[in-house]
Amino acid sequence: MKKYFSFFRLRLQMGMQYRIAAFAGMATQFFWGFMLIGAYKAFYESNAAAFPMGFQALTSYIWLQQAFLALFITWRFDNDIFTMITDGGISYELARPVRLYSMWFAKNLAMRLSEAALRFAPVLLVAALLPKPYGLSLPVSLPHFLLFLLTLGLGLLTTIAFLMIVYGLAMRMLSSTGVRLFLSGIVEFLSGQVIPLPFFPDKVRFVLELLPFAGMQNVPLRIYSGDLSGTPMLHAMVLQLVWLVIFIAAGALLLRSGERRAIVQGG
Repeated sequence: MKKYFSFFRLRLQMGMQYRIAAFAGMATQFFWGFMLIGAYKAFYESNAAAFPMGFQALTSYIWLQQAFLALFITWRFDNDIFTMITDGGISYELARPVRLYSMWFAKNLAMRLSEAALRFAPVLLVAALLPKPYGLSLPVSLPHFLLFLLTLGLGLLTTIAFLMIVYGLAMRMLSSTGVRLFLSGIVEFLSGQVIPLPFFPDKVRFVLELLPFAGMQNVPLRIYSGDLSGTPMLHAMVLQLVWLVIFIAAGALLLRSGERRAIVQGG
């Protein structure tokens, strides 16, 4: 366990050095957040009763999404891993006395935490200072805030477990670009990154909330504002945990199989 923590610590320290990139990312996230809120405001002014979420809950959802974007974006991969797979560098990884899955998981976790650590506080601070209903509201209760933190962590682990499946698939292909773009685009839409899941028709939303991708960000962000509570919240949390276990098992099996059949393409 100590060796995996070392990989995690080194990658975390490396990621914390990119402060200028974090500043540029924050500027983009502020612009995107204001743009989304302005667009939704126009729709709400036409008929607010037609929307399943209150506008204040929606703005909180958007600002939390922007603050913790680095934790959930599915198109953010560790490109070093894909490079190793295609140029033969993976042979060095296989020679290490470590489990490939655990090492890559630790590195991806550190990468995302370091990026989020540099960005989330300024975004949340500015959003909290904005006037209602355009800013970030306080959580509806302390229990909801604690459950938000818990499900935020589970959502992060689920996202990384999904990435590990993509890495496992990449080990079977000459080029991973197609599968990366396809899967990340689909999952981004199904997880509520583009449109919050409550805005989908009821039957479609019911199916989407059963899929593993809803737990990546839809669940924690809606728990914070109280849009998801009671029995549906408990069901969503159980599904989140179940899918996390399934994703980890599937990714571990893919990588283990890939290790046995790995072909060093560039060596």
